[in-house]
Amino acid sequence: MRTPGTYRVADGSYVDYSAAIAAWTAAALPVLERVARAYHATITYKQLGDEVQDVTGIHTSVLLMNWIGQVLGGASRQSHSRGQPMLSALCVYSDGTVGDGYGKAIAENYGCEPPRDLDMHAAQERFRCYQLFGAVLPPGGGEPALTSQVATRRAWAAERMRADISSQRYCPGCNLTMPISGSCEYCG
Repeated sequence: MRTPGTYRVADGSYVDYSAAIAAWTAAALPVLERVARAYHATITYKQLGDEVQDVTGIHTSVLLMNWIGQVLGGASRQSHSRGQPMLSALCVYSDGTVGDGYGKAIAENYGCEPPRDLDMHAAQERFRCYQLFGAVLPPGGGEPALTSQVATRRAWAAERMRADISSQRYCPGCNLTMPISGSCEYCG
């Protein structure tokens, strides 16, 4: 017998997709609240997807990327309606970034355009989650932080830019960047 696309593990019976999304969303909230109790903690999309399927006993053969956004969108709506920060900010790709769906959730919940820097917004929202759900904060209260992967990439890019700028040569006469030829086109 062939297992349907979305099914109960216990008996292999079919589960309506919208019912599965609702069940997974309900299961995601306590998982995200648990993550929020640890300062600077995050959970990956895959970890959350695996956990909500295990908790509910409802699994799917649908690719994670095709349904986890709906679960996180529902979690964002529910946490926002409770006056809480968007718990979906705690969920990141394996590279430490939040997805474009996070920007859509900002627009939907806060009624504004998503910020250019979604990862920094998510860092601030995660910090609010840590404060609300009782994470043990460091002396001084802590601060919003990018995930370690994003912070490392941004530091590398900034260092690279500084190195590129410092390696440029300038004309002593007009102070413009020298072309590769080494001869200033304006000063001769």
